[in-house]
Amino acid sequence: MEYKNVGRSGLQVSVAGLGCNNFGMRCDKDQSAAVVHKALELGINLFDTADIYGGGGKSEEFLGAALGDRRQNVAIATKFVGPMGEGPLNKGASRRYVMRAVEASLRRLGTDWIDLYQVHFPDPATPIEETQRALDDLVRQGKVRYIGCSNFAGWQVVEAQWTARTHQLTPFISAQNEYSLLDRRVERELVPACNAYGLGVLPYFPLASGFLSGKYRPGEPPPQGTRLALWGARGQALLSERNFAVLEKLTAFAQARERGVLDVAIGWLAGQAHVASVIAGATSPEQVDQNARAAQWRMTAEELAEVDKLTKKGEG
Repeated sequence: MEYKNVGRSGLQVSVAGLGCNNFGMRCDKDQSAAVVHKALELGINLFDTADIYGGGGKSEEFLGAALGDRRQNVAIATKFVGPMGEGPLNKGASRRYVMRAVEASLRRLGTDWIDLYQVHFPDPATPIEETQRALDDLVRQGKVRYIGCSNFAGWQVVEAQWTARTHQLTPFISAQNEYSLLDRRVERELVPACNAYGLGVLPYFPLASGFLSGKYRPGEPPPQGTRLALWGARGQALLSERNFAVLEKLTAFAQARERGVLDVAIGWLAGQAHVASVIAGATSPEQVDQNARAAQWRMTAEELAEVDKLTKKGEG
């Protein structure tokens, strides 16, 4: 397994990260443990979760239980902001809520510290300076090692980093956003902002919610139980003519190299200099193995350029 530094920090994480959003929903406690143990076996050391995953914090609970005494050998990334109860005081990025949310996550994870604590979504009701001062306090207290953001726009990353620099607060080291060969919007402004201000990019949904796994066929309904089948209209939007045309080109590219389209989707992201780790979810040990192998494929500069051309809108 290859390891990379997250942004300009000293935190080294596996180029394949495990997304734990299925824990507590599509995976019960035993199934979650099997997925985690396979990841550990393969050298994956970044486990990404959130307090809202699994409902009622189940993902954090299942992850903590599965790691057990091996917790010290991994980096746990979790998030806050999403609603964990009724009313405005049970969500958000205010100092009041941050201080409460971190204690709840530590308890569910069964740990004394969180390696990467991330603002899950921008909170328009709270000034970013208030959030960052609270997070800086948590770093100074030793409850959090590093901080990051998720679903931020490029300008919001710049605002946060300038706030940290101006007030001498702990800066973000990472930005976790949706990023795949079908959705490259982050390259317009977020990636340049991250490059300029020292953040590593952590793509989530690298397979475009499973579309780039190769299990979907044009003109056919999505297989029962798949994410796109469960998402209804949102899933149907991904099953577009344009996306299937891109999929066909990527499949041909993969087959010419005796690979699968999943390998191309994850391998291309892993080969980007601004990407620290590709966060891919899994519901079985077999999927973890497949994702890890894909992340370790190092395409040549020519191959990276060809995939780039095939997946840019209006090109290829």
